[in-house]
Amino acid sequence: MPVESLLLLLLIGGIAGWLAGLLVHGAGQGILLNIVIGVIGAVLGGWLFTQLGVPTAGLIGTLVAATVGAILLLALLRLIAPRKW
Repeated sequence: MPVESLLLLLLIGGIAGWLAGLLVHGAGQGILLNIVIGVIGAVLGGWLFTQLGVPTAGLIGTLVAATVGAILLLALLRLIAPRKW
């Protein structure tokens, strides 16, 4: 993976994780955890959008899919361990 792609993935992951944290908790989780949640959410959201036939072209589409995936991930984590998330 080229360095530019990796940096873009981390940037989108960080933004998506932060947005998901704001929407679910009212605050982000910290930069590192935001990136981790956002990157995992991006994979989850990309897979889910593909399964549903929803296009995720461009930066905005990718960010939306990543944020939706991160929100779903946080919701799942809250079901499993509600006090930590």
